[in-house]
Amino acid sequence: MKTAPTSWWSGPGVKAGHKDRAAAVKYRSFDYDVKAVGDDGLFSGYGSVFGVVDSYNEVVAPGAFLESIEDAKAKSRTFPVLWQHRTGEPIGSWDISSMKEDDRGLFGAGELWLQDAPYARIAYRGMQTRSITGLSIGYYVRESSFDEKTRIRTLTKLDLIEISIVTVPANDEARTDTIKSKLAHGGLPSMPEFELLLREAGFSKTQSAVIANRGLQHLLRSESEGDLAAIEIAEALKSRPALSLPSF
Repeated sequence: MKTAPTSWWSGPGVKAGHKDRAAAVKYRSFDYDVKAVGDDGLFSGYGSVFGVVDSYNEVVAPGAFLESIEDAKAKSRTFPVLWQHRTGEPIGSWDISSMKEDDRGLFGAGELWLQDAPYARIAYRGMQTRSITGLSIGYYVRESSFDEKTRIRTLTKLDLIEISIVTVPANDEARTDTIKSKLAHGGLPSMPEFELLLREAGFSKTQSAVIANRGLQHLLRSESEGDLAAIEIAEALKSRPALSLPSF
């Protein structure tokens, strides 16, 4: 099991242990298991679960959220409930005192602002009728490890930003947009992310795995060591037309 250097996620020129706030926020979605949705808009449930390998071959490890929770408590702040990850559409808040990790995942209680946010009422009705069944966390990756045998990346420390209610949990298309955003901001994708981009470009699953393993792996090691050539290659990768990167 190899541990990815922190600077690898932060992009070229960023010291280990420091996040690059220009880097893309990542998202992880699933069908939620809400314990209760009251008439007053109060609900409780899991914002994330441990041990579930997603379509990216990534899994969240126990302990990944502990530092974020403690940091929020120390600053007397909490995390917003957003509608579809729209930062301009907060529809509620999480009770920071209730947020904790248990054996299953990240648990907490939240409140929908039914009287103040129009989309909160839509979310509430959807949650009650089970027509809206998605929760999705927004986060930065601080620490992770990659198992070359299983090709699974384990996320061991995350900076939690928000937890959204989403109509449809994120699919691969939405996830490739996140990867492209990371590239556009000067960062490098993980091995599974790069494979996903290659498959989108038309390579087979086997071809994508071989290309990523023989090329990107060396690039990531070189970048963490400050290799100028690797950084130049990263810039070329970022601007590759076939990837159709967005402008920021």
